[in-house]
Amino acid sequence: MNPRLPSKLYYGGDYNPEQWPESIWQEDIRLMREVGVNIVSLGIFSWAKLQPSEKRFNFGWLDRIMDLLAANGISVCLATATASPPPWLSRQYPDVLPVTADGVVLQVGSRQQYSPSSRVYKKFAAALVRKLAARYRKHPALVSWHINNEYACHLQECHGEDSTVAFRNWLRARYKTLDALNEAWGTAFWSQAYGDWKEIFTPRRAPYHCNPTQCLDFRRFINDAFLSLSRMEAAILRTATPQIPITTNFMGFFKPLDYRDWAGVVDYVAWDSYPDPVDEKAARHAGAVGHDLMRSLKPDRPFVLMEQATSAVNWRPTNLPKRPGLMRLGSLQTLARGGDGVMFFQWRASKAGAEKFHSAFLQHVPHDRSRVFAEVKTLGFELGKLAIVAGSVVKNKVAIAFDWQAWWAVETESKPGRIDYAGWAQTLHRWFYEKNIGVDFVHPGADLAQYDLVLVPSLYLLTSPDADNLTHFVVRGGTLLATYFTGIVDQNEHIVLGGYPALLRKALGLWVEEWCPYPDGRTNGLGFAGDRKKYACDHWCDLLHLEGATALADYTGDFFVGRPAITRHVHGKGCAYYLGTRPDAAGLDRLLSRVGREANIQPILKTPPGVEATLRESAEGRFLFLLNHTDRTTKISLNGQRGRDLISGKKIVRTTTLPPLAAAVIQLDR
Repeated sequence: MNPRLPSKLYYGGDYNPEQWPESIWQEDIRLMREVGVNIVSLGIFSWAKLQPSEKRFNFGWLDRIMDLLAANGISVCLATATASPPPWLSRQYPDVLPVTADGVVLQVGSRQQYSPSSRVYKKFAAALVRKLAARYRKHPALVSWHINNEYACHLQECHGEDSTVAFRNWLRARYKTLDALNEAWGTAFWSQAYGDWKEIFTPRRAPYHCNPTQCLDFRRFINDAFLSLSRMEAAILRTATPQIPITTNFMGFFKPLDYRDWAGVVDYVAWDSYPDPVDEKAARHAGAVGHDLMRSLKPDRPFVLMEQATSAVNWRPTNLPKRPGLMRLGSLQTLARGGDGVMFFQWRASKAGAEKFHSAFLQHVPHDRSRVFAEVKTLGFELGKLAIVAGSVVKNKVAIAFDWQAWWAVETESKPGRIDYAGWAQTLHRWFYEKNIGVDFVHPGADLAQYDLVLVPSLYLLTSPDADNLTHFVVRGGTLLATYFTGIVDQNEHIVLGGYPALLRKALGLWVEEWCPYPDGRTNGLGFAGDRKKYACDHWCDLLHLEGATALADYTGDFFVGRPAITRHVHGKGCAYYLGTRPDAAGLDRLLSRVGREANIQPILKTPPGVEATLRESAEGRFLFLLNHTDRTTKISLNGQRGRDLISGKKIVRTTTLPPLAAAVIQLDR
């Protein structure tokens, strides 16, 4: 069974009634109804309240607030509360505490103070989840389970005794024999060969670089250790409540966890998004690219934005509030890119604790004098007009091949130069975002049949099956763009010999002899064939040899002047481009414009700069979202389309005009 949330637009946020006297709960509920809240996340950090001691549980307060919410038509995404163990647990069982690579034991006083491999933690977490599931499985307010919270956000690894034993067991399961492990880890290098499983430890602090395959396997192990916790909780909940969907909150481009593995555990994707409003242009792209990554994990259904800020956060060195209009526009961007839930951290701003300066629906000032409250009330009213959008999906023809394991591998120590893997992928995404061309993020081994263009940015680790998949995509008629430092090593972090990138050599029609990483501030240039205009490039320069590919642009400087920098190769029914450097914005625009034309990629709608256009589709119709991120009134041509703006209720014929920071959601005529 794979249950889904009911098809509706969800509006709400984290609610922490345990932080407040029950005398204000009725006022909370009244104000929730006033602003249109229809769902809250409940109990996320309440383990100590729910279980004050090892043998004693206290569910009375949770019963009362659950009943109160149900009586007022507000649904609950009920958390399992396992994200922050109570102090009594580590006092009585200190082995649950995590240990750093330097051997430091992390203590209570914050949150997530547990080792993901701790057998004691698993025992008590499972017991709590069973009690919650048994008690609330038929409660009318319950519409979803929220497992834990932001796994690995603050605790990203552990090197304690339980973790060491679990790592060895994980390696036994993966390699079966020490001979196989020694071969995979290349332990003939630096006299690292292991003769007994007990000789193997987690990669702790060492005199110099640790074994790169050991480090990569440890990243895999840590991902699996946290994943096993979520699977444990999910199994308990699915047994008790098979009809209730399960989720946890992801964090976008979060390196420690391979969210593609995690997508199979949750019934719908939820995530937390906190772009910094200091740079509004960067923030709106950060939101968009994060939504696209998260939506792509389960593309057949909408996602939920579980957390965002109504205004300022509390954890940056400088916490700038969102100026009026930005919160609303960012929330509508969630819907525009495939979300069916707009939620916030949190309902009522805390009066104590580390997050007391984090914004909320209810700030520390009276609500009737708060501009934030007025804005969330307006947003709730508008979301009520957009209910027909719920359940619709986004369909794209462009994809970026993105793999967490390649991310882990390329950013380990001892590489020719630093590769910002996620940053480079986001740079390429930004070009399409600014052109209103939708992009999905896919695994390189995924089914690519629906796509006309696939980009492969610095996919350092590439397995043979995944390389074959990308090659077949080209052979069948697709357009591929691979960039420098792609296809260098296999799953064991071993160089694939035969000329980089050996597994894509035929598809690309070239091989790379060597590379020239540039330090910050150093540049080269490139020029396209038949054009006098020159473009700057930096960061990295591949020295290419052509084997069937055609040079589109050559380097203009350094000892490899005149050699190819950008190539194109016809392979089967399609073609494969290769980008051997990082061009400036103008050079990248020149290349991607050509690649897009060849793949016949069209924008959703051509709009003035700063106006975002996206499309969602369902049996109910096609919904065109227009978001004006600028401070000027902008007229937009619909390219002959017409429909009705669901927000204003007005008929739109051929053009529409948006004031600054305004939006339209147009249900297009069939």
